[in-house]
Amino acid sequence: MKDSNDFYTSYNCALIENGRQLRKNMTRHEKHLWYDFLRSFPIKWYRQRPIDHYIVDFYCSKARLVLELDGSQHYTIEGEEYDEIRTEILEAYQLDVMRISNMEIDRNFQKVC
Repeated sequence: MKDSNDFYTSYNCALIENGRQLRKNMTRHEKHLWYDFLRSFPIKWYRQRPIDHYIVDFYCSKARLVLELDGSQHYTIEGEEYDEIRTEILEAYQLDVMRISNMEIDRNFQKVC
């Protein structure tokens, strides 16, 4: 039975294997946020979750929230344009997208949490 807070996000089954591989090979920053905070958070979080034709870093269906951790490649012109399009698509599913820089994870982890 589905939770009453679940809603349709165009879960893309074609990306399941890619998501598994990304979970096995998380970045240092993703591991830190997952193992030191989100994994034991009282509300369920998913890591490397397929939504539409993307795999988001972290997703909470109850909060309708996507967390994206951004490394240096996200701060190029191409990266910013790609992220803007990606965010618009995710927001079309009534999701809020929060972007957190890897530098913020390193410098101010408690505030990020």
